Amino acid sequence: MLAFLEWLRPREAAMARLVGKFVRAESPSLDKDAVDRFGRIVAAEWKRRGAKVTLLRQRERGDHVRAEWNPCASRAKGQILVLGHLDTVYELGMLARMPFRLSRGRAHGPGIFDMKAGLAIALFAVDALAAAGHSPEKRVVFLWTSDEEIGSGSSRAAIEREARRSDAVLVLEPASGLDGRVKTGRKGVGEIEIVATGRAAHAGLNPEDGVNAIEEIALQIARISRWNRPGRGITVNAGTIEGGTRVNVIPERASVIVDVRAPRAGDMLALERKFRALRPVLRGAKLEIRGGFNRPPMERKHCAALYARARVLAKEMGVTLGETFVGGGSDGNFTAALGVPTLDGMGAVGEGAHSPGENIVMRSLPERAALLAGLLADIP
Repeated sequence: MLAFLEWLRPREAAMARLVGKFVRAESPSLDKDAVDRFGRIVAAEWKRRGAKVTLLRQRERGDHVRAEWNPCASRAKGQILVLGHLDTVYELGMLARMPFRLSRGRAHGPGIFDMKAGLAIALFAVDALAAAGHSPEKRVVFLWTSDEEIGSGSSRAAIEREARRSDAVLVLEPASGLDGRVKTGRKGVGEIEIVATGRAAHAGLNPEDGVNAIEEIALQIARISRWNRPGRGITVNAGTIEGGTRVNVIPERASVIVDVRAPRAGDMLALERKFRALRPVLRGAKLEIRGGFNRPPMERKHCAALYARARVLAKEMGVTLGETFVGGGSDGNFTAALGVPTLDGMGAVGEGAHSPGENIVMRSLPERAALLAGLLADIP
């Protein structure tokens, strides 16, 4: 581990240049052309390192990039999957308002923390392995997807296909906190839409003939808000609501989209059943329930062994590696739910994800790349 770190430390400036190159290639999730341009930049970096690169073509979303790096292909014993994503939450043009810059040991820019620095960490981890003449016994597949920030709809099948072939999965989502904790647990995440249908009428002439869909939705929101169990990590949040046509019309239709999160699979299933069992409160109203959980929980039992291994390797570098449980989901939720050992939060250390202040701590980049290199070399 120390050999990897000693090789990487003098290359911090080179890592910063690569991160800057990636940040300047804006890649909002919903802009296929932009994501594809960035994907080609990332693919070119892997080709320069001798990886076998395949673009997994998508019609509506950006293409996913699969890079297989295996200097000892003839004697590979299994597979390690390294996961990350190309897309960011920032629209085109945001770079003009929050340009890539270095200041007081931090690097700033849209998507730098979540998670373009993670993509650079992976490349330098491979460089460190190559410089040390160390070839992992396993085939290593790096899968960079295009739609993680919007639910991984086009990439989930590819993620799960690679995970089933793998002995371990390392996810380069950002670390948690400035002490660089990895993530050994994540909540399951979902979106559930409640649609109410009432009956339109004139609000002044014959309101008694109407059934107010907005009122029905309000009553349902009051009902589901009682399902929050903060002590158990179960959250139900009415995030967006719409309905009605004019102020003088009893609204015939209204809907609410609810963010739901739960830390355990049993809690997730129980919550979904409660939503499906909802019935109208107002006479004459109708309800339709759509959606559900789209990311299963990432439970610690699927992460503990990899974390223990990573903690030992970090200690060899003189680094204390902590762990944490977080409420947000990632593609690691999918792989852990398949029972594949998964360690998340292996990416950059920083702050401000999805905000104008998004940044990373530059001095941590060599450490994170060395830790990744060590795991790729060490996982049996």
